[in-house]
Amino acid sequence: RKLTVLILLLAGLILQLNAQDARKKVKITTQFGDIVIELYNETPQHRDNFIKLAKEDFYDGLLFHRVINEFMIQGGDPDSKNAEPGARLGNGGPGYQIPAEFVDGLFHKKGALAAAREPDRVNPERKSSGSQFYIVQGKVW
Repeated sequence: RKLTVLILLLAGLILQLNAQDARKKVKITTQFGDIVIELYNETPQHRDNFIKLAKEDFYDGLLFHRVINEFMIQGGDPDSKNAEPGARLGNGGPGYQIPAEFVDGLFHKKGALAAAREPDRVNPERKSSGSQFYIVQGKVW
């Protein structure tokens, strides 16, 4: 009887740990269809910031303002909301940056979501934009 209770407690703990390890999913709706993305638990500050901005409707109505065929599509610039055609975009944000969270094993494969950032020469701490992100289009590895 004690063994059964112990097994049930262990099973419950394992289920709880698996639920905590599950990646958050977010759906991005565009005029061309939906994109479902997973946010990595290994980058908690980026994950939590993206979720916070999404819940605040920060991204609603923004454009994918930068598209490089077979490389990536970039969005998250608040200046893109209701922007005039031809407007220069890509410098807007929420007024803060996110500390770098580089993790071995996470790389820019097709479908990966990543935070945009300024080049290392002007951003030696490699901080990410507070809102801008890109989705990798490249090859499947």
